[in-house]
Amino acid sequence: MEEHLESRYKCVECSKEAAELYRDYSRGILKLTICIHGKLCVFCLLCEAYIRWLQLQGSMQNTDPEDIIRYAKEWDFYRMFAVASLEQTLFFVGIFASLRLMRLETLKTKSDFILLLKALLLSSYGKLLLIPAVIWEHDYTYFCLRLIKLFVLISNSQAIRVTLNISHKLCLLIIFSGSVLESGVVYYFQRMGWSM
Repeated sequence: MEEHLESRYKCVECSKEAAELYRDYSRGILKLTICIHGKLCVFCLLCEAYIRWLQLQGSMQNTDPEDIIRYAKEWDFYRMFAVASLEQTLFFVGIFASLRLMRLETLKTKSDFILLLKALLLSSYGKLLLIPAVIWEHDYTYFCLRLIKLFVLISNSQAIRVTLNISHKLCLLIIFSGSVLESGVVYYFQRMGWSM
């Protein structure tokens, strides 16, 4: 009977069982969801897309009347969202490909890969710092964006180290592999004449 009560809630996104609907901490309620990593990932991608969109708008000195149309700017934002999603996917593919080549003992089952993916998504929370960097735009914004990128990469490295219990040097090599694949494909697309 008690087992039935414990698993009566299910996540609406992944259908996994949850023991509670929310948890009450002191002075307020913090709702818990199992699939917060997915929402966080989308929100981080939106932040990156917005930064790219702002930079694109700043670099365009076009006085064409069509540029004033709101929908043209909106499609630019969607394009930047697609680019940010592609880059994030390439980064993760580079990480998982290098891990697959290393054939680690701690990464053999599908659930191990899913756990690592969740850890990587949650460790990308530093991208939320893009919001204040955009709001408080100043002369050092570009420098701040580079620091945020470094912070996220270090957080990703720490997530890999803790999840897989491997050395710092190996984690940095894995992060480097992901960054190389991401940068290489972006560079290739730019050489092809596609604006990214």
